[in-house]
Amino acid sequence: MDTPSSPAGKLLGSQFAAPAGLAPYATRPEESRGRLYPETESPTRTAYQRDRDRIIHSTAFRRLKHKTQVFVQHEGDYYRTRMTHSLEVAQIARSIARVLALDEDLAEALALAHDLGHTPFGHAGEAALAAATAAYGGFDHNAHALKLVTQLEHRYADFDGLNLAWETLEGLVKHNGPLAGALPGPIASFNARWALELASWPGLEAQVAALSDDIAYVNHDIDDGLRAGLFTAADLIQAPLAGAHVAAVLAQYGDLETGRLVGEIVRRLMSAMIGDLLGETRARLAAARPLSAAGVRTTKGPLAAFSERMGREIEALKAYLFAHMYRHPRVMESMERAKIVVAALSEAFVADPALLPADWAAACAGGGEERRVSVARDYIAGMTDRYALLEYNRIFHTQIVL
Repeated sequence: MDTPSSPAGKLLGSQFAAPAGLAPYATRPEESRGRLYPETESPTRTAYQRDRDRIIHSTAFRRLKHKTQVFVQHEGDYYRTRMTHSLEVAQIARSIARVLALDEDLAEALALAHDLGHTPFGHAGEAALAAATAAYGGFDHNAHALKLVTQLEHRYADFDGLNLAWETLEGLVKHNGPLAGALPGPIASFNARWALELASWPGLEAQVAALSDDIAYVNHDIDDGLRAGLFTAADLIQAPLAGAHVAAVLAQYGDLETGRLVGEIVRRLMSAMIGDLLGETRARLAAARPLSAAGVRTTKGPLAAFSERMGREIEALKAYLFAHMYRHPRVMESMERAKIVVAALSEAFVADPALLPADWAAACAGGGEERRVSVARDYIAGMTDRYALLEYNRIFHTQIVL
């Protein structure tokens, strides 16, 4: 189902106006540009509530439960997966949106969707898949997320994808800011069908969701790293931004059990980051005085932001975590083996599409190598960690342990 039955436009039959108390610059559901495939709107939910619900009920969202964040999913019950990370981002985004009088449902939907396009095995899997498909466009998880919600999800009889509202698609693609230069294939092709105004900033809900991602993953990586023993609280005192909070907790409470220690550190650091974000964003809104969501898109820079000082400290903390966590030998060893799995699967499926499930193999029929690469790329990107390992064992008759 490649084309809408009628031009995309305003929402049809919606009985819901914006929630009470929204700021003038909030994204308002009754002003939505609609859906690519026109539908009669829900009598009980706004457009963005409906989008959030469609994302939660999607197969792509369910698969996040078994996709790596930093640690391979089977390593421990306490460590984050892509799903638990996405839920934490959504909680933070909704809370910030409420304080700023934005549309909470849109912020939540974007937070829940932001990692849908990730491969198995985290960034190692993405790097391997990008390298394996470099001759035919490579791989970009944001572009793949758009492809999932506009093509690859097959839940509805009348259209492919989830048929999300324009503002949700815009925020999904542009949550990190405007896109310029060469575009990944899925973004370029969809934008040609329905322009997402890629050169402008997205609505504030998308900007908040992106910053909530930073807040969530910096804090939960500290949590997971401490629990995993990759570094200690004494080590973390030397870390930018986090160190002062660690020192304050240790000075006040002394020796604490791990759970209490981690909880105290994370809640203080998270509160500091959120407080800074709210203060800086309010200052920027007061200076810019946008009168509508459209006005937000015309600004020359983001309106939701950390202060310059906090931004520098967050980047320094990310660098610390990269060196002490992501590059830790224990993490690197399993990720190098994960790359082997993804590269081998890609090569096998492209060489012999019969190894794919029947419906995926049928999608390769009549096409050359480029089509086989595209189908294999989409199939592998959708895998969970454990399914990728099962497929590797099935095809190569050998077991690889991460």
